[in-house]
Amino acid sequence: MTPPPRLTPQAGPAIWTGAALTPSDWMLPVGAEIAADLAAALAEDGAGLLRLTPLLHQVAERLEHGRGFVLLRGLNLDRLPDAGAALLLLCQQLGTALPQDATGSLIGRLAGPGAAAEAPTRFHADPADAVALLCLQQPREGGMVTLVSAPALHNALMKLDRAALATLHQPLPHLGAEEPLSLPVFSTASGAFVGRYDRDAMLEPALDAAQQAALAALDATAAAPGQALSIPLHAGDLLFYNPHLVWKQVSAGEAATSDAAERQLLRLWLAMPGSRALPESFRPVFGETAAGAPRGGMPVATGMVGG
Repeated sequence: MTPPPRLTPQAGPAIWTGAALTPSDWMLPVGAEIAADLAAALAEDGAGLLRLTPLLHQVAERLEHGRGFVLLRGLNLDRLPDAGAALLLLCQQLGTALPQDATGSLIGRLAGPGAAAEAPTRFHADPADAVALLCLQQPREGGMVTLVSAPALHNALMKLDRAALATLHQPLPHLGAEEPLSLPVFSTASGAFVGRYDRDAMLEPALDAAQQAALAALDATAAAPGQALSIPLHAGDLLFYNPHLVWKQVSAGEAATSDAAERQLLRLWLAMPGSRALPESFRPVFGETAAGAPRGGMPVATGMVGG
């Protein structure tokens, strides 16, 4: 029999609540010169990106050792004739871009209003060490991106419902490519905290009563006033987050009228060279679990080439 997990509180800057943060805690303004450097780098096959190294070091540090997310604000999309190429070029200075579908596409395009109004919007984690979202346009109403700290939820459940937390440290049934998987929501590997919540990938009929109650407690804690942080994105905003520490939720918003712009985002998944180790049970999802290993993304069908 597997012994019950030893529940210990998490510590560090990754433990935060939305109510306690101000924009200065998570935003890095991007001056006109940075946007100009990025545009020049596109024209120079990336040569100009050396000038962006200090900024990218800050991003990588905040993702793995800080609050787990950072927003770059101020990119002028008018200076970037190909926003997708600019995003890929910039992010490849941070890590390895990962395929997002069976064709090997490295850039995902997300459009609003998204999910149907009656569908639940749940926090979830993508199969990557970092996610980058570039906002191309955003409707005047709705379309908020909401983030929550996974270790902060862990600590909150230690106070509110230790039985639920213990259950979330145990393997839960998930869908797998060939056979069902057993993955925990909360775990540690080599001493590092790892959180992974993907409710849509769980085998709901296989969840027992204790697991369903634990997930309900997790959802209720995430929805508590002041727990999460909702960020209104503007065109040109570039949001990075570490899904091992931060979970994302995108609200659908209202459907756009015929003369109103809908939400449009570009998404990249990245494997990061400074990433933490993952539990061995994550291998079927990520391929590799060692710290800093290239891992994650979607399997690519043989013979297909992505772009």
